Amino acid sequence: QVQLVESGGGLVQAGGSLSLSCTASGLTFAAYAMGWFRQAPGKEREFVAAISAWSGDMTAFGDSVKGRFTISRDNGKNTVYLQMSSLKAEDTAVYYCAGFAWSFTSWGRREQARSYDYWGQGTQVTVSS
Repeated sequence: QVQLVESGGGLVQAGGSLSLSCTASGLTFAAYAMGWFRQAPGKEREFVAAISAWSGDMTAFGDSVKGRFTISRDNGKNTVYLQMSSLKAEDTAVYYCAGFAWSFTSWGRREQARSYDYWGQGTQVTVSS
């Protein structure tokens, strides 16, 4: 049984930083590309970031977070991280991690939620202005 469990969400002031973690079990983590999405109330799920499988040498970010967020992975810990800085009120959302079995074809569709095989339950991030 595959599980993705996010942690690290919470309340932070605008301009602050927060780090999210997502730990996976039940899959060969290194062989999965991992991504982060977010969804604010009344809005569609939005792509935030993704990191390629294995060495994670490829990353991608949504336009709204470029230059402020970073993504990394530790295959030894089956964990993917999202480091968020210079947070804004509009970053407030439930953040979800997700993973898909690696292929270059799927990587080309990394910004699409339907490309992902597994999802976590989400963690709330609230940025106060």
